Amino acid sequence: MKGFKYILAGCAMLAFGSCGDFLKEYSQDTDYVRSWRDLDELLIGSAYQPLYAAATLSTVSDPQYFLHFLADELDETSTSVISGYMSYDGKERVFGYYTWQARSGQNETYTGYNTENQSWQDYYNRINVANNIIAEAATLKEAGEEARRGRLKVDGEARFLRAYYYFMLVNMYGKPYSATATTDLGVPLKTTEVVEDRRFGRNTVQECYDLILTDLQTAEVELAEYGAQRSKYRADATAVRLLLSRVYLYMQYWDKAAEYARKVIEARPSLVDLKRLSTTDGIISPTSPELIFSMGSNSVMEYTINYSKSFQIPDAFYRLYANDDLRKTRYIWTNGDFHGYKKLPANAASLAASSRTETDPKYYFDVYYYGYQNQTNDISDKNCFRSAEAYLNLAEAEACLGHDVAAQQAVNTLRKSRYASGSNYRLTFTGAPLIHAIREERARELLLEGHRWFDLRRYAVCKTAPQTATITHHYYYYQQRDSDVKTALHTFTLTPGDWGWTLPIPESAREFNQMPQNPRGERTHTTQTL
Repeated sequence: MKGFKYILAGCAMLAFGSCGDFLKEYSQDTDYVRSWRDLDELLIGSAYQPLYAAATLSTVSDPQYFLHFLADELDETSTSVISGYMSYDGKERVFGYYTWQARSGQNETYTGYNTENQSWQDYYNRINVANNIIAEAATLKEAGEEARRGRLKVDGEARFLRAYYYFMLVNMYGKPYSATATTDLGVPLKTTEVVEDRRFGRNTVQECYDLILTDLQTAEVELAEYGAQRSKYRADATAVRLLLSRVYLYMQYWDKAAEYARKVIEARPSLVDLKRLSTTDGIISPTSPELIFSMGSNSVMEYTINYSKSFQIPDAFYRLYANDDLRKTRYIWTNGDFHGYKKLPANAASLAASSRTETDPKYYFDVYYYGYQNQTNDISDKNCFRSAEAYLNLAEAEACLGHDVAAQQAVNTLRKSRYASGSNYRLTFTGAPLIHAIREERARELLLEGHRWFDLRRYAVCKTAPQTATITHHYYYYQQRDSDVKTALHTFTLTPGDWGWTLPIPESAREFNQMPQNPRGERTHTTQTL
């Protein structure tokens, strides 16, 4: 990748970091890029998020690790059947997000700060690479049909990635899309490849969504003409259409959300029948017929390990699953009152080495934790596009349009593949109760895949069926870092309308560019001595 030094060097600029880095000049000599294949190599190496090795609990290896700790899918484990404790660094690392502090990097002393999340820098670095690829693709002089289709491929994928990264950024650091989108502050937009000697302000939420839609619409045309990809780790037209369906759903453009969900289902209708899925298999795997696209890492396994200081799926969320809902045992493993994550396939070698059976209480702990230690997780727990989402998007959009029969058909197609034989899986609600039921179905199906926080935010501003949520998180203190003896419990609550529903702009970006910060306040808690 030596030839692309001039492109990658510019990435530091969009981290919005120090003044020195921001003003540094880099060569813009384009002679290094000679073909679309050069740009394709750059896509793989620097635009897509890579797979990372697990077992590090590292913000470097997983820049979006904190997403799962914002909503109601995880809470700290109150009791532990298995002796031991999770790395204390894991608790400290998630504290600012998990308890919705004024600064996301705030640590548990309430006065100091850890390093703020790296998602901002990671996304903008990759956006800058995408900007360069888009600019260079337009200037390539290669002749022939292969070169023409190659340009479609690299430009389409770069636009998909740029749109996706901006979509994630605006939903983390801006308000959810609503009637005030034209004045609500989103995130800075940059679409050119040149290094600009200026400070960046925040574009509006509407401007962010306008760019996202423009990029995705172009990507859809280009990748549809290019054709199918050989790898699930590269975006194709179906992945673009699923993201378009999601974007329109967030914007409450129900007809467009339904239109694109149908296009996805027409191309990729397959759903895994859990009645035929082994208890050691996972629904999220490279060979799953539901998988459309994935990139990046999976770190949720590192935190849901049934140790003291670890996290689990709360009882209230676990109770969303009926006993005849096979997801209750296929997506979740239990050990006493502990509920852990089980959507990835078990490591067969680890299972064989452990010589354990499913009747052993340590079976799931060993298989679904140690089975992932020190290896690469093949599918992301945040950037995973599955056909199941298309059915849910279609169901919600149709229900919000008042098309109850079409909504029931879509959601019941999914539910049929998730319930035990002989179950009464059909939803027959109409109107607002049907919308609520579909939202609960979405929570069950997309458990710990990075959707829940965004969903709760957008439900609160939904014109058709507004729905607010209150989230409670528990945070325990211990005698010392290497102890599992609890001394106190702090309880934090996020209520409707709280400023904590939007993440703070990282101070390193805000201070240099003099961008306005999102509203902040003092986070309070209740204390119980143990």
